[in-house]
Amino acid sequence: MNRILICDDERDIVEALKIYLAPEGYQLFTAYDGQQALETVRNSEIDLILMDIMMPKMDGIRATSELRKLTNVPIIFLTAKSEDSDKILGLDIGADDYITKPFNPVEVKARVRSHLRRYTQLGSKPSSNSVLQIGGIVLDDDRKTVTVDGENADLTPVEYGILKLLMSNPGKVFSSDEIYSEVWKEIPLTADGVVSVHIRHLREKIEINPSEPRYVKVVWGHGYKMENRNE
Repeated sequence: MNRILICDDERDIVEALKIYLAPEGYQLFTAYDGQQALETVRNSEIDLILMDIMMPKMDGIRATSELRKLTNVPIIFLTAKSEDSDKILGLDIGADDYITKPFNPVEVKARVRSHLRRYTQLGSKPSSNSVLQIGGIVLDDDRKTVTVDGENADLTPVEYGILKLLMSNPGKVFSSDEIYSEVWKEIPLTADGVVSVHIRHLREKIEINPSEPRYVKVVWGHGYKMENRNE
């Protein structure tokens, strides 16, 4: 049974999300500010977090920054339409996705299933060996690990999915929409901003100088590719 933490200071929203998600068979935890969310994650095994941005005591941005020191579970922001800058900031510090209020129950359930599936697959053990190597980057899909020049790179499930896609197709250019479709397994709506933030975060973990990347290259006007440094 997957365990989901819902964190929002508006109790009506928490109750609505519980109504949406309870029939899916999840074990649901609740928090009403960022501090409570941190305590819940410290004391309970959580598989996914739904996190509001604007909350008292500790907001969702700061809470996410602290949570990323504890766990790599998917974090989906609950945002208002007016919080575009906060959405990007949240993705930049480690959130995986966002859902805009008012919620569509079908979208909420689909997003949750998608991120849980990816997170579960990241922690599962495949039946066949699959090791990808480009230059100093080694991705071991059996162990779900990535090393860069022999050092472990601690990637989130989304970052891992993007890197695996690009490493599996060295030299091939993927648009933001194509990356979103392949990694998120959803029809892209606003893919450019979401993908670019995750690419930037990925570069910070695998590149010596993220501003002058050796591996993950942008092809202006077209998308991104993995430079084949084995040639």
